[in-house]
Amino acid sequence: MASTPPRSSRHRVHVVSDVHGNARDLARAGEGADALICLGDLVLFLDYADHSRGIFPDLFGKENADRIVELRTARRFEEARAFGAELWGGIEGDRFTAIEKAVRKQYAELFAAFPTPTYATYGNVDMPQLWPEYAGPGVTVLDARRVEIGGWTFGFVGGGLRTPMRTPYEISDEEYAAKIEAVGEVDVLCTHIPPEVPELVYDTVARRFERGSRALLDAIRRTRPRYSLFGHVHQPLARRMRIGATECVNVGHFASSGRPWALQW
Repeated sequence: MASTPPRSSRHRVHVVSDVHGNARDLARAGEGADALICLGDLVLFLDYADHSRGIFPDLFGKENADRIVELRTARRFEEARAFGAELWGGIEGDRFTAIEKAVRKQYAELFAAFPTPTYATYGNVDMPQLWPEYAGPGVTVLDARRVEIGGWTFGFVGGGLRTPMRTPYEISDEEYAAKIEAVGEVDVLCTHIPPEVPELVYDTVARRFERGSRALLDAIRRTRPRYSLFGHVHQPLARRMRIGATECVNVGHFASSGRPWALQW
């Protein structure tokens, strides 16, 4: 663990996750802080609270969005995929081109809203291959890497684990564990997904367990960071809990709250 900074030091960072298209509030998220940290999921593909918002309803309409949400919520994933394939079959051109065009439009607005400095990692619905085109000089993109802020070491691991939802940036448990290992001992461990703890991974509105990481949980127990910060689960049973010496915090569903979580030391 990194050494403790002098007691006279005062530093403040704001942390957001699951931005899902909320560029308006993102532009103000760094006010009063030394830096902004973003834990991913910038893209809004489909808003489960408002089915009229996102790339999917823009392409196929709210009625079809209602249906796809109904199927996914009921965990009827094969039916959802078949229904989605039928809709995509009616789109002129290929599916990837249509999605990338819509994502690029969102990224242009969202990356322009980031304050300086911003430290960001990917969520499971992001497209990492596009980020270098939009991340300006004030935005540092980190994945399986560390950075020092105000005398503390922050480690970043992006992406999610594989699920039946098949979102764009899902990787294997082994690849994810290797990224956690590469980060090593830090003061603050920043990830998109939570450690695999039932209270932290269960979504009370979607009524399902999301994927959390066992490797992340093991690393927290082994390296004892001061904080483990994450998002991904929009309405968890518990937004924070201690695991040994580590304070684990779901920094919130920024798309709906518009408020960053503040860390001060």
